[in-house]
Order: sequence, then structure tokens, then C-alpha cells
Amino acid sequence: MNTIRKTTALTALAVAVVAAPAAPTATAAPAYKCASSTKDIDDTSYDGPWPDNWRVTVKTCAARSGGTVYAYAEVRWDGASFHPVDDTTIFDGAKMRVQIKQSRQGTDPVVAERDFPGLEARLEDSTSDGKRTGTYRTATISHRAGAGALADSVLFLDWHGDGRGYGRHDYTGSPTV
Repeated sequence: MNTIRKTTALTALAVAVVAAPAAPTATAAPAYKCASSTKDIDDTSYDGPWPDNWRVTVKTCAARSGGTVYAYAEVRWDGASFHPVDDTTIFDGAKMRVQIKQSRQGTDPVVAERDFPGLEARLEDSTSDGKRTGTYRTATISHRAGAGALADSVLFLDWHGDGRGYGRHDYTGSPTV
């Protein structure tokens, strides 16, 4: 009799496990919409015979999940290679600003923004073959925003010794989400 109870209990448990609803799956990551643009930026601290422009491409991305908008920027560069390897004196500062804007009838007021100063050390570093190329991706910022929000990005560079402070370089914003 004891064996019958165990068998019945196990059968009932097996039926309950099979009939139980599956655990909810993780929500899918939001689909990002991105735009890229490229600028040739002059090293204002250098006025010598070597080519000194930096080719910088920024991809700005935004996504929506419900009422929340997410944004990040990815920076790719090909810099002047006449500087010594791992030269920490190219910039006095470099940062990427990521913004979330709410598009409204011809205006795009900023509703959230964050600066990412970790870019300077990456720009001043170089690859083992002496080329000054690389990539940097910011962390993702988020903010609740209505329909038609977008991401925007601005690169700020302060060249060492030029006395001009941060120069602003605006890049193409993402499509609206």
C-alpha cells in the first residue's frame, strides 16, 4: 500500500510539472537605431610638417522599451602617428557626451545627458605597430521620454598646449525611437 501511495504521488507530481506554465523568458533587448558620421579633426597643438588630422567616426544609437529610451555612442578613430607610442601628452582632456533628446516641432530639448571622460587615455594609447587607432563605446544611458525621442553625441577634445580648452565636435544623432 505504501508503494501505491508513492507511485500515485510521483505521478501527480510529474503531471503537475508538465502542466505548469513555463517560466517567463527574459525580455528581448530593445532594437537600436543608429546613425554614423565621420569628421577629420585637426590637432590644433601641432603646426609642423607631418599630417596631424585625426579621422573620428561616431555611431550614435537609441532604442526604446516602453516609455524608456536607451542611448550610447561608439567612437572609432585613426589618429596622427607621429606621436610617440602611448603618449600621455596629446590631450589635456577628451570626453564623449551622450544625450537623449525629446523631439518637439523643430526643437530637440535635452532630457538626459552624461559625459564619459574615459576616452582620453584610449586616444593617447596606440597599437603595438605604432598606429593610433582604436574604438571606445560608452555605457548606456536611459531616461523616460515620449514618442519621437532620439540620441545625440558630442566629442570634446582639449589638445595639449594649444591654450584653447575643449573644442566641440557634434556628430549625427540617431533616428527617432
